[in-house]
Amino acid sequence: MKKNTRVFHISDKTYEDQVREAASILRAGGTVAFPTETVYGLGADALNEQAVMQIFEAKGRPADNPLIVHVDSKESCLKLVRAIPDKASILMEIFWPGPLTLIMERKEIVPDVTTGGLETVAVRIPENKIALELIKYAGIPIAAPSANLSGRPSPTTAEHVLSDLSGRIDALIDGGGVSIGVESTVIDMTSEIPAILRPGKISKEELETYIGEVQVAYDDKVHPESETVRSPGMKYTHYSPKSGVILVEGEHDNVVSRIKELIDDFSLRNAKTGLLLTEESKSEFPVHLSYSIGEKDKPEQAAKHLFFGFRYLDERNIDVIIVDGSFKPDGIGMAVFNRVRKAADMIIKV
Repeated sequence: MKKNTRVFHISDKTYEDQVREAASILRAGGTVAFPTETVYGLGADALNEQAVMQIFEAKGRPADNPLIVHVDSKESCLKLVRAIPDKASILMEIFWPGPLTLIMERKEIVPDVTTGGLETVAVRIPENKIALELIKYAGIPIAAPSANLSGRPSPTTAEHVLSDLSGRIDALIDGGGVSIGVESTVIDMTSEIPAILRPGKISKEELETYIGEVQVAYDDKVHPESETVRSPGMKYTHYSPKSGVILVEGEHDNVVSRIKELIDDFSLRNAKTGLLLTEESKSEFPVHLSYSIGEKDKPEQAAKHLFFGFRYLDERNIDVIIVDGSFKPDGIGMAVFNRVRKAADMIIKV
């Protein structure tokens, strides 16, 4: 049944009333999309099975994919997990609120639908005023994957959410654009050596500064449907625009040369191409339809613009999106490469 999706446009005069009203929808078992610092999330009461099932229905997302639970305090986290390991406690003090999700052993209060049937739960405190006050006013932990149709690029604006989910969710809080643009780092704290299951803004090197050795337990492939995974973003198609995607990785000059060859090839086939380019590459393609993902030595810009760029080009009925992969893989750059590789139909290294 189609829903009448309410949109709360936040302003200083109506801010508290709007957030309180959205919180009441969550308490009543409804779904509300809201901004975080990473991407927009689609929230429901994490402890209400029927409410959480509405997330999967709205997104068209398989119900064996674990969700991240958003809380507003360490005390709220303690209600969901059996214990907080010492290293997890250290990371909470350093990085919460922020784009870091910790996986710990769950209490029985957390339903299977929220955890994808796992005996662990993924938890974080978002670093966004609207998100934090929504959680506070709702008075419940909020399960929230990205607020998009399953498999599509994650939403970084309210417009992206409406494009995918209008009529499928109860409400949306329009809080403007997000500040980071890719999802949180996910780290499993249940193993002897903590393991990163999904890269994000907070890097392996940053984590090791505070807790010692951290292993990397993710890859850039989409795992089979039959496989059990411990984190969002590891299973099923993710981050993909409607257009085909080709990622060209390498040094700037080599990447530019290969992109030119690809454009010529697709032109002969009457295929319409769009480009996601670094600022340094833009001058090489002055008349071609393109969107800038920022300077190649500033991967945080690529993180902020990647999903927006995918959607921008999709709206222009592109057949193939070619991504300039000459930006640095340092820090958050690893997370950007992870997202593009999962979205790509072809990866070319030059």
